[in-house]
Amino acid sequence: MREYLASAHYVDSAHPAVQAFSKRHVKGSDDRERAISLYYAVRDEIRYNPFLDFTSPEAFRASSVLAADQGFCVGKASLLAACARAAGIPARVGFADVKNHLTSPRLAETMGSDLFVYHGYTDLYLDGRWVKATPAFNLALCERFRVKPLEFDGREDSIFHPFDRDNRRHMEYLRERGTYADVPVDEIQRAFREAYPRFYRLGRDAAKETFTPGA
Repeated sequence: MREYLASAHYVDSAHPAVQAFSKRHVKGSDDRERAISLYYAVRDEIRYNPFLDFTSPEAFRASSVLAADQGFCVGKASLLAACARAAGIPARVGFADVKNHLTSPRLAETMGSDLFVYHGYTDLYLDGRWVKATPAFNLALCERFRVKPLEFDGREDSIFHPFDRDNRRHMEYLRERGTYADVPVDEIQRAFREAYPRFYRLGRDAAKETFTPGA
């Protein structure tokens, strides 16, 4: 478990701001309760924003996500893993390709796909086994778009729901990409360029002007 407790390049749990955030929000008498408190802190204190500059390594770094007070799924998963390690809980980052059936037409047109490769989640080692936690969508965003917020009890995997509050198809998991002690940024960026050529042809600035956060 040593590598899942150590500070890493992107899961930088030794960063003073990460240490302070973890200490401020962690609560409970055991690792499960402590992990739950950190999950909700990262889920709701850090705003979800998928419209970032993915060519910048800072979009994936836990301390940078914390400083910006926003992040996309990978950045928020990195932050939760870092906070858990800061609290002495083994943690790693995991990835899967997902199909979002509720992607807005504007976002789907810009990205050229409703497939999201390398969707990020956090894997926490609790009570002798790994448990998935997905802190991506903050509560306010879920309420706005009527998707079910992901709860986490430290016992069952917390992954995106297949249906939303109105029983529309929401998230479909298609492919597991594995788990890592640190975020494999080069690998993810290569996959993004292959999956979203339209986005990269438009250019990041042009793409950002096409949609707004939460679209």
